[in-house]
Amino acid sequence: MSKKKVLFICVHNSGRSRMAEAFLNAECEDFYEAQSAGLEPGTFNPLVAETMDELGLDIRQKPSQAVFDVWRSGPVFSHVISVCSESEAGGCPIFPGPTKRLHWTFPDPSKVEGDHEQKLAQVREIRDTIRARIKEWCQENCR
Repeated sequence: MSKKKVLFICVHNSGRSRMAEAFLNAECEDFYEAQSAGLEPGTFNPLVAETMDELGLDIRQKPSQAVFDVWRSGPVFSHVISVCSESEAGGCPIFPGPTKRLHWTFPDPSKVEGDHEQKLAQVREIRDTIRARIKEWCQENCR
């Protein structure tokens, strides 16, 4: 059976979309192949990397990529899932084919405040929320 392709989109492809990509590839690897991209690719968030390292997931291996570059390359995605605010998600392109478009709002890890430990705690909460949503989605869709 061929894997369905899923694209996660956030603003900078520096945190939320990368976490979702890593979790889906880890949780549903027999059914889905996930990628991620940003509306305006930015600098990778080291706090996100640190919290993902805690779970044994290295998400540093690829550079941020622009969603429009992915769109132009022409892959057909079964699902395109925005993981940013609804207003930010409005800038996502419409992908061709029978793509199902979903929107899951998660807080932006780049906007956490406090000292390093406080920021890490907040990013862990975001990470765990994304992970729980991915697990739930896999239970519903990986059969």
